[in-house]
Amino acid sequence: MPPTTSDARAWRADTVDPPANWYCPLSESALSALEQSVREGRDKPVTELPASDRLRVTCANDLRPVSEAMETGRGFAVVSVGRLPKADWPAAYWLIGQLLGRPFEQNVQGTLLYDVKDTGQDVRYGARFSVTNADSTFHTDNSFGDTVLDYVGLLCQNSAKSGGLSQMVSGLAVRDELMARDPRAWEVLNRPFHVDRRGGVRPGEEPTARVPVFTTRGGELLVRYLRYWIEVGHEKAATPLSPEQVAALNTLDEVAAEPRLRVEFMLRPGEMLFANNRWLLHNRTAFEDYPEPDRKRHYVRLWLSCP
Repeated sequence: MPPTTSDARAWRADTVDPPANWYCPLSESALSALEQSVREGRDKPVTELPASDRLRVTCANDLRPVSEAMETGRGFAVVSVGRLPKADWPAAYWLIGQLLGRPFEQNVQGTLLYDVKDTGQDVRYGARFSVTNADSTFHTDNSFGDTVLDYVGLLCQNSAKSGGLSQMVSGLAVRDELMARDPRAWEVLNRPFHVDRRGGVRPGEEPTARVPVFTTRGGELLVRYLRYWIEVGHEKAATPLSPEQVAALNTLDEVAAEPRLRVEFMLRPGEMLFANNRWLLHNRTAFEDYPEPDRKRHYVRLWLSCP
């Protein structure tokens, strides 16, 4: 049996709090303040809209449960701006993101708001999973980055025709399970792997980053993982994965995918998910899209560092 822990972050499907608690509603005053901020910034690109001090004060009580959930609770929370006009959702999302952290670039092109939708590309030819309809497997974002990513945001603009469920699993629960089931795999996963820099390579950088799957920062667990990026990274580095490494990765994937450890849900249009990316792994199941272009599944991703 895995070791027991009183840490609320080490939840499993049968110990996580009820789904109704995952949703953090915005008050009328917060929604009004968001609407006003969006109106005042209509002549600017979305990513140039600043979050005013007035907006911060007005939304502070509403967003405190989101920050607390990400840092000391289940690791994620859902906020809805569905009552606002759909055209205003990205701006409202951008403003809320600034109240939770500092946005930072998601690729070498400097993208701050990243469209997550199926473009017909294939990960085998350099694409990221976020622009395909494939099951991505459990992972953390920016596992290839030099900067540790604290939070991931996802705004749902359109849902898929079918599939596309969001799945979450606690890295702390995965750690406990791994240490109990296969201590050797745990040791291997604490050593560096080559990780493909799928966000792009800057001048002077190696094509891969060298990071372990599990490590600690300030005494806290830190997870950096996407299996496919590791496999491609070792190919680019001309350093084949050892049988021991493959076995450890297989064990990790088996543990992370166990239904008894995970929760899953569907984001509805106008809802935004904010999740801790340091110790929470997430996945998006494969999906089928609508044929009409304006109905296709469309999410917008935001990366945030801690304030």
